[in-house]
Amino acid sequence: MSDVLSADGRILHLRAVRATDAAALRRLYSEATDHSRRLRFFSATGPEQLEGEVARLTRPDGHDHCAMLAGDSDRVIGVASWERLAEPEKAEFAVLVADDWHGRGVGTLLLEQLAAAARRNGIKELVGEVLAENAGMSRVAAGLAPGRPVRHDGGVNLVGIPTTPDELALSALDGRDRVAERSSLRPLLAPRSVAVVGAGRRRGGVGHEVLRNLVEYGFGGSVYAVNPNATLIAGIPCYPSISELPEPPDLLVIAVPAPAVTGVLRQAKGGAAIILSSGFGEDGPAGIEHQQEMLRVARAGGIRVLGPNCLGLLNTDPAVRLNATFAADTPLNQGGLAVASQSGAVGIAFLDHAARTGTGLSSFVSLGNKADISGNDLLAYWFDDPATRAVALYLESFGNPRKFARTARALARRKPVLAVKSGRSVSGQRAGASHTAAAAAPDVAVDSLFAQAGVVRTDTLGEMLDAARTLVDQPLSAGTRLGILGNAGGLNVLAADAAASAGLQMPVDALDLGAGASPQRLGQAISALASSGDVDLLLTIFGGTRSNSPDEALAAIATSLDTAPAIPAAVVLVGVTDPPATLGARRVPVFGLPEPAVAALGRAAAYAQWRRRPLGSRPSLPNVDTASARAIVDGKQGWQPWEVAAELLACYGIPVVSTEIATDLDGAVAAANHLGYPVAVKTADPAIVHKTDLGAVRLNLPDAFSVANAYETIAAALRRTDPTVAVQPMCRGGVELVAGVVHDPLFGSLVMVGLGGVHTDLLGDRSLQLLPVTDLDAAAMWRRLRGSALLTGYRSSPPADTQALEDLLCRLGRLAEDLPEVAELDLNPLTVLPHRLMVLDAKLRLQPVGTEPDPVLRVLKPTT
Repeated sequence: MSDVLSADGRILHLRAVRATDAAALRRLYSEATDHSRRLRFFSATGPEQLEGEVARLTRPDGHDHCAMLAGDSDRVIGVASWERLAEPEKAEFAVLVADDWHGRGVGTLLLEQLAAAARRNGIKELVGEVLAENAGMSRVAAGLAPGRPVRHDGGVNLVGIPTTPDELALSALDGRDRVAERSSLRPLLAPRSVAVVGAGRRRGGVGHEVLRNLVEYGFGGSVYAVNPNATLIAGIPCYPSISELPEPPDLLVIAVPAPAVTGVLRQAKGGAAIILSSGFGEDGPAGIEHQQEMLRVARAGGIRVLGPNCLGLLNTDPAVRLNATFAADTPLNQGGLAVASQSGAVGIAFLDHAARTGTGLSSFVSLGNKADISGNDLLAYWFDDPATRAVALYLESFGNPRKFARTARALARRKPVLAVKSGRSVSGQRAGASHTAAAAAPDVAVDSLFAQAGVVRTDTLGEMLDAARTLVDQPLSAGTRLGILGNAGGLNVLAADAAASAGLQMPVDALDLGAGASPQRLGQAISALASSGDVDLLLTIFGGTRSNSPDEALAAIATSLDTAPAIPAAVVLVGVTDPPATLGARRVPVFGLPEPAVAALGRAAAYAQWRRRPLGSRPSLPNVDTASARAIVDGKQGWQPWEVAAELLACYGIPVVSTEIATDLDGAVAAANHLGYPVAVKTADPAIVHKTDLGAVRLNLPDAFSVANAYETIAAALRRTDPTVAVQPMCRGGVELVAGVVHDPLFGSLVMVGLGGVHTDLLGDRSLQLLPVTDLDAAAMWRRLRGSALLTGYRSSPPADTQALEDLLCRLGRLAEDLPEVAELDLNPLTVLPHRLMVLDAKLRLQPVGTEPDPVLRVLKPTT
């Protein structure tokens, strides 16, 4: 069963139809209006036809049939199904939704789930006939397949829904997800009433302090305390139980011991709950089971849950004024930065730092154990939040990183997203035996995910806040040219030194105005440099002394920055007593040292560059035979022989050097004679990664005698009598690279390219990409390599065929999309020549795909 959100944010349940659902389905059809039944069946329906429909729906799911229902509590509110057609890659769908649930996205949710089930069964398209007057179903189909033409046959529309959504369909799906998430999270982030359950009578208790924060921060709605042993706490009326409150609260803040939390949730219906209590998933297997039971109860009651084991949340919106945390000294300054932290302690540090630096927050959310609400949910909410101009995340784990990449990328196209990702091992150390798997270490995968999504990643919280201060209130930079001026020459030099490592250029030398520069001179210099058109970002450095009137200088700097052309700016102040956090109406951030200021400006410029970069598209790839590729991998596991790897690559149009496999010395010589000299002979054992280190590769063999010697040498190196070897004609010239695919249970498949041959491990010059791989992604992948100049004609060498390389990377991406069973595919080396490329060696490991988070389906976290 899957828990999902309707368009208006209500929690619904989707599951396969069972034989025991017959009575509920009869009720669904009998309660539908005659008009609804006619739209479904195209004619009036009698008991006999409806009984036949119920019998069809309650058949067991299989290769040719699937039926799914939607439930609200114990009531069935919708059902959908498909039946495979004579054309095996198509299936006909049908949907019926209860009349009082029309227009709330139930049919769309059912068809999304059906499409996923059809995709797993090899069906590429769901087709259906829809009466032209059935505007609702036509809108559903158009939303699932936007831009797809609809054929008309009299009064019937013939619609088709691809089971694998394209970019347009994914964008539409994400839009639906954001609408549902925003509706679902409104009771959490903008409640009209709050009840604190477990508010004690004494200061210092978690519940008491949350209640006091709610009152002192000025929450605009109703506030209640729930405690059976008091009638008034901190001036707030207290009630013995939730059921005795004057109204059902939008938001429950629960601060009772862990064993009592589930009982509290059983009394509530709908809305949201913040569970501050610890003693759940962080406490081992028993705590995990307790957390799952808590979530099951919450879902049954239609309650979204933040936490448990969290600090609470803050919303600075003047219309809300919600401080549902037990943090001390919470910053009251409103601003444009929304923050989510998985750690309560890190959250406290963040709030403290934000207060000291004057960083204005729109909201702060402590995620805790993320039993239900996660960073993905909040990103969807903040997408359309007018108060939020940038988002900062502290994450320790990903629940569905592939969905995160898509959600964060959409948000980052309109607002900066910053992140500190702790923990250098997301999936543990890989046990793979290929260069590709070794390259795709967990932290590298996170880097790739953030880079692809446009997330500004920093190593520390301080760096993240510095970058956020530069991005929230400043305009986007038009380029990476940094101008530096000030009255402190040594600090100017340090700032200039920091520019290169921050990815910034300095088209003009840093301007040292001298320690005695007047406030007027400072202001004039700022205006002139900002207006010159020579710089895209501006750093002003001021050192205060007894002789240069710091107050007047700061006023002049602020006025000049406010009136100069709007480019990103930062100010470094030293020797100034009680320096301000920002300067001027533009709130230009103030730093204490030049290096963090330059680093923050560099991150802002890099983000602006990413925003300007087009996303690219999935290219149309000729000569791809998906059906044959599927037949090759089905039923296979483990490392595969060369022949299987080569056959699979051929299905995707990837050129492989002519290769013959020999199992003895005579066979190796015969293969070399057939292929023509010179040849290479290497072990064909797919489990061996470092063939060269073992002496299991022999190159440039000119004749049969040298081939025989090479075979015997390899046999001795491997300590085998008759090793299996691959014999290939030598491929001379070109640039040696490595490329491949590795599949991660969380991140999905990643595509890798890097310098190949013996340089692969020595230099570690590699680039990775999450799926899908667009045409622009493929081009960016090889350009990110430090050795990319080797491909463009280094020191008069001929340029390599980078277009062929990009085509290869796109084909590897398509292979990985089609065949997640490809656990490791290692092409090392491949050589890129001036007018083509050729794969010289390939290693392939297949592994059945287990239960993994689906990046497309709109489902809440599972409760089991």
